[in-house]
Amino acid sequence: MTRTARSGRAILRWGQGLAGFAIVSTLTFLGLLAITFFIGRVVPIDPVLSVVGDRATQEQYDVARVAMGLDRPLVMQFFSYVGDVFQGDLGRSVSTNRPVVSDLARVFPATLEMATLGILIGVILGVPMGVWAAARQGTWVDQIIRVFALLGYSVPAFWLGLVGLAVFYAGLGWVAGPGRVDIFYDGLIDPVTGLLLVDSLLVGDTEVFWNALSHLVLPAAILGFFSLAYIARMTRSFMLDQLSQEFITTARVKGVPEWKVIWVHGFKPIRVPLITVIGLSYAALLEGSVMIETVFSWPGIGNYLTVALLNADMNAVLGSTLVIGAVFIFINKISDVLYRVLDPRSL
Repeated sequence: MTRTARSGRAILRWGQGLAGFAIVSTLTFLGLLAITFFIGRVVPIDPVLSVVGDRATQEQYDVARVAMGLDRPLVMQFFSYVGDVFQGDLGRSVSTNRPVVSDLARVFPATLEMATLGILIGVILGVPMGVWAAARQGTWVDQIIRVFALLGYSVPAFWLGLVGLAVFYAGLGWVAGPGRVDIFYDGLIDPVTGLLLVDSLLVGDTEVFWNALSHLVLPAAILGFFSLAYIARMTRSFMLDQLSQEFITTARVKGVPEWKVIWVHGFKPIRVPLITVIGLSYAALLEGSVMIETVFSWPGIGNYLTVALLNADMNAVLGSTLVIGAVFIFINKISDVLYRVLDPRSL
């Protein structure tokens, strides 16, 4: 087969993969829309009462119900909901009296910033720990790392957050307290990306940068601890399977240095499944940071969702749920793409 023919087939496979990616992503997102819509209809919360209040007259209630389109058949409401979502309209929040899209654009970067630093901590520490534990299977090193990972599964997030604040903020004074930045610096940086660390560097304000980092490091480290536990455990499992293969024994018999046996012959094949593990862990941090955001008064999507639930603000609840679900879909698909790039056999 000529080089041109091989290139043509490769382009065709990538095109088919891209088309499949678009179709599957669209269908999955439509399924997510259906789930969020029907959840919003079956929960014992009346969206009309959330708007007009429980002291409204029956006439006011009926007018609001018609204005919100809730008098139409359920199927028509669903198609109207889908149409609004694809136009970027998630309704108006009862709590803030602003469009939900605007609220989410304001709060999501804060969660993204914290979760990104958390997953970086989890990957940078968790992967080497997992590899080290597998390479020293059965030794005290392996036992300590396994116990450390077990703590990440067992310790409640809110308890660890409170202890972290008591020790590192109130006790030692190593980090700043709750919130995203000290009140003195609040509003000094005009949002560009919404990521305060990035925006402060873009305008060259290092004072705000270090203050924001001081607020971020503790909640991100706690999130990183939870992701570290999962990543280290899965890395150890993958590495144990690889190190038991015959080609590893052959490499050692040939006198290949142990570090090369572990990090080249052993670690290289597990990169592909590890991408999926890291992707799922990252998505879980974005979705599961509610407790941490509540403890640290972090103005992210988890805190926004909690307030919306307490206020029976269904537009905000459904919008937040939809964004979190879309993030899961996006990260999963990115993981699939990286899987194909790292493992050409999957093409």
